[in-house]
Amino acid sequence: MNQPPDGLRQRADGSLACWWGEGHDDYEAYHDTEWGMPVVADIRLYEKMCLEGFQSGLSWLTILRKRDNFRAAFCGFDFEAVARFGDADIERLLGDAGIVRHRGKIEATINNARAALDTIETHGSLAAFFWSFEPSPTDRPAVIDYTTLTSMPTTPTSTALSKALRKLGWRFVGPTTCYALMQASGIVNDHIEGCHRRPIVEAARNELARPTPTT
Repeated sequence: MNQPPDGLRQRADGSLACWWGEGHDDYEAYHDTEWGMPVVADIRLYEKMCLEGFQSGLSWLTILRKRDNFRAAFCGFDFEAVARFGDADIERLLGDAGIVRHRGKIEATINNARAALDTIETHGSLAAFFWSFEPSPTDRPAVIDYTTLTSMPTTPTSTALSKALRKLGWRFVGPTTCYALMQASGIVNDHIEGCHRRPIVEAARNELARPTPTT
C-alpha cells in the first residue's frame, strides 16, 4: 500500500485527512465538521478568538474538551453580557475548575468583549473587520502541504490583524493566535492538499458573501 503524503493520514474508508485530525474523537469531529468552515457570526468569532487565546501554552484538545464549560462560564460568549462582568465575575471564573483558570486570560476575555463592542461601532461587525484581513490568492502559497503549513505559524496578514486588534484595545491577540483564528474561521483554508475536507471548505468559501466594513 502506498504511503500517503506527509501530513496526511489514511482512514479506514480510504479517505485522507490532516494529521492533526486523527488520534482523538474530539479532534476528528472538529476537523471534519468545523475547522476551516467560514464563520461570519460575531459571537462565534469572538468565541473563537477568546478560545484561541486560552489555548496559548496548552493543547487545543484541552480547550475543545472544556469548550462547553467555557460557554457556560461566559454566557455563551455573548460579548455584550461579558462586557458587563466585574470583579465578582473574575473571582467566580477563577474558582471554576471547568475552564482554564488563568487570571490574565480571563481578564483579557472580559476586556476583549468591551473591545469587540468598540470594534463593531467602528467597523459595523466583527465579521467585517476580521474578514477584511483575508489574504488575496496571490499572497498565499500555491500549494498547502505539510511542510508549507508547519513553516508558517504566522503570516503578514495575521501580523497585521494582531496589530489592528491591539490598536482597538484587544489583548492576548498575538500574530500566532490571530492566524489560528483565521484558520479556524475559514478566512484561510489550511486543510492540506489531498485532505477530504479541503474541497468542501473551499466550496463554502467560494459561495460566501464576504461581510464588508462600514468604514
